[in-house]
Amino acid sequence: MLTRAAELLNSLPSADDAGSVTDGDSPMSDAPPPRTPNPVPKDAAEQRLEARETHKYLLAKTYFDCREFDRCAAIFLPSHLPKGSIYTTSPAAPKSKQKGKAKLGTPTKPNIVGDSIQGLSQKALFLALYARLIAGEKRMNEDSKMLLGPEDGGVTANRELPGICAILEEWFNGLAASGRQSQGWLEYMYGMVLVKSKNEKLAMDYFIRSVHQYTYNWGAWQELISLLGTVEELAQMVPRLPQNIMTFIFHVTASQELYQSSEQVHGSLSQIQSIFPTSAFLKAQRALLHYHTKEFEEAEQIFSQILISEPHRLDNLDNYSNILYVMGMRSKLAFLAQLTSMTDKFRPETCCVIGNYFSLKSEHEKAVVYFRRALILDRTFLSAWTLMGHEYVEMKNTHAAIDSYRRAVDVNRKDYRAWYGLGQTYEVLEMHSYALFYHQRAAALRPYDPKLWMAVGLCFGKIGKITNGIRAYKRALIAGSYYDGGIGSSFGSGDVSNLGGGVLDPEVLYQIALLYERMRDMQECAAYMELVLAQEEGPEYDESILGSEDGGGGGVGVTPTTSKARLWLARWEYGRGMYQKAMELANELCQDGVEVEDAKALVRDIRARIEKDKDEGRL
Repeated sequence: MLTRAAELLNSLPSADDAGSVTDGDSPMSDAPPPRTPNPVPKDAAEQRLEARETHKYLLAKTYFDCREFDRCAAIFLPSHLPKGSIYTTSPAAPKSKQKGKAKLGTPTKPNIVGDSIQGLSQKALFLALYARLIAGEKRMNEDSKMLLGPEDGGVTANRELPGICAILEEWFNGLAASGRQSQGWLEYMYGMVLVKSKNEKLAMDYFIRSVHQYTYNWGAWQELISLLGTVEELAQMVPRLPQNIMTFIFHVTASQELYQSSEQVHGSLSQIQSIFPTSAFLKAQRALLHYHTKEFEEAEQIFSQILISEPHRLDNLDNYSNILYVMGMRSKLAFLAQLTSMTDKFRPETCCVIGNYFSLKSEHEKAVVYFRRALILDRTFLSAWTLMGHEYVEMKNTHAAIDSYRRAVDVNRKDYRAWYGLGQTYEVLEMHSYALFYHQRAAALRPYDPKLWMAVGLCFGKIGKITNGIRAYKRALIAGSYYDGGIGSSFGSGDVSNLGGGVLDPEVLYQIALLYERMRDMQECAAYMELVLAQEEGPEYDESILGSEDGGGGGVGVTPTTSKARLWLARWEYGRGMYQKAMELANELCQDGVEVEDAKALVRDIRARIEKDKDEGRL
């Protein structure tokens, strides 16, 4: 949180005019730096509490910085238990004489003394509760034991959550009576507890209250982003937020997380960069926008510039390594792995970069080792879960891949790669109904990705829903035209003329044709096979369609898909007695060099049939 604010402060442009430069002997050189105004002025009671706790707070903060979280929390919230809970017990309480057996380890309602809670400043209470939360998370990870083991995931819980929740409820209940003004930090703390307790709607309300009280807490904004699932939810939330530059940055970052790489988002990001022109965080957001739209060259250039200006910045380098992996830049990826390893070996980003490097070398076992190491360091690190799932797929370990992908979507429901990976894995297991569900979730997150709609169409075809499969493949054509800059249109059932646009994907057209063949609609099937062949040369457009004088551009040329379509058309023309057309298609197929044997056999059959018809006097 502090590093992000400091980075934005440092990226503000400096004044270049000579009048702003002060001399070393000038009295202005001794002037104190300007103070940043506090958005929420502290009341007198809060100031008195903080002044009284100064020395204890410094001691607790020192323990926190040394990662001694239990000692830090015990400064302000002493506990009689050696570990595990902040519940207080009365030493003089008599033993219970109740009959029956009590369940071992069942937490009881904490006994909280209200005066001791209200006697703490908000700053001290937040530090103590936050330390207790981190200590609970640490013990939860220790109790989970092996990664992807039987106790990993949602089986073990943070035992500190009930106690923290009870203390915060007690504090908020006494807030109105005490007349104190909230600073927003305890709302942020309560929101985090509610998220971990799966009460996301109430958590969102508290995070919004927190950013209204203290708008520069980037941690609260990040939690709000993680709770958003759709663009519609983002639009509904914006009116409830304070209107300032932090909301502006939040909107751009949330749009990037939701894969909304529109001109409007790029324009908003440009406006923010005009205020913070050298911010590496904002540059990385721009690179991620290009990354989501598969503009890998632009994204790679931006990340490369960030790496040159800040070589020890590890944030988002896992995404950069993904880009280098997709582009096949092995030497750059090796350099990045070496650089991150020299900077900090024990960062999840470093482990992901090295894992991607080994994956590019097809050393999948070593890649899994590094992805697991990243997750040992941080079990909520999304990239490592998804990438480890990919590696398990390569190693044919489908069950481990499914577990990895499921953990990825538990961490972030907006990760379409994990949903798509789950669909692919279930396809390998030939469980197409399950695969369809996960592919549909991925396509809903990325409605303009043709690969995802092709997967949906394939699954519909496998389970026998032919009409739905055709619709999905047509959506893939629309998505392809969106990425390629073509002219997308809505397709009516059977209206081939509406398929105008750029060069379409022959494979998608071929799959649509096969589905029409399964429906016994041979006319539509033949029409789509003709469209497949038309993609070899590229469509002929006039200037009124494209708005330019360049024409439609080149086609895809001869491919195995177009050759299969040509063979199908040749057989279809032969079957309905159009021998001359069938002979032309078969001869073209012989020249293509694909399906040559089938084409030669078809030519022989056509010639034999022509000779027979001549003998019978039909021709």
